[in-house]
Amino acid sequence: MHSVKHLIEIALAEDIGPGDITTDNLVHPDLDGKAIIVAKESFVIAGLDIARQVFEYFDPTIRYQPLYAEGSLIEAGEIFLEIDGRLRALLLGERTALNFLQRLSGIATNVRSYLNEIENTGVRLVDTRKTTPGWRVLEKYAVRVGGAYNHRMGLYDGVLIKDNHIAVCGGIRRSIERAKKYVSHLIKIEVEVTDLNGVKEAIAAGADVIMLDNMSIDQIKEAVAYIDKRAIVEVSGGVTKKDLAALADVGVDIISVGALTHSARCMDISMRII
Repeated sequence: MHSVKHLIEIALAEDIGPGDITTDNLVHPDLDGKAIIVAKESFVIAGLDIARQVFEYFDPTIRYQPLYAEGSLIEAGEIFLEIDGRLRALLLGERTALNFLQRLSGIATNVRSYLNEIENTGVRLVDTRKTTPGWRVLEKYAVRVGGAYNHRMGLYDGVLIKDNHIAVCGGIRRSIERAKKYVSHLIKIEVEVTDLNGVKEAIAAGADVIMLDNMSIDQIKEAVAYIDKRAIVEVSGGVTKKDLAALADVGVDIISVGALTHSARCMDISMRII
């Protein structure tokens, strides 16, 4: 997994290459200045510390002053960040810092809009592994800033038996039994099912979490009633924002939505030297 520092270095190398031929020729290396970063639309801010690390890469003495806390709602036109330091550092880091801010804020804002649909229901909204390659640690961080929760970070930190595993192992029961045989007792076993027969088989085999995949509301109601709190119930597969209230109302515990990350748009943010 890429560290945040490594991601910043990749982004800067991509943008600057052997050198910024504009800034290097126009701006004296000893010249100081101040920049403000402005919201051009309303959004939930995420990525303030990442942007700080970008600017500090060029000038460790830079004075970096957020005017709002991470996770705050910023209104269009508001200044939410002030930075003082070497002008070369500000100009070299500008695009990369804004790219991190606009992407992570976009995810946090998208997440918040989904949460508004299930406020006070007690249902947990979670993300998936449908993230930008290399950016997972950051995008899942933005999900948390937005107020939702993370599902697995990767294949290494949770057992999720999906349709292809079931096909290979020869059934739901065999898959769960095999997982229980080899996986630590500290790890929950989750299995994906698509109908009530799958639910019954998963319960009989002792699954800890049952994911109801692409099932109708009526099927989900029937499954929740059958499970009767003997396992955690997760709903996934094609879930849209308009589905959330109805899903929360039938008694599920978790709703996982890939669109929290894969369909979030970047926010419009700009930096100005003043």
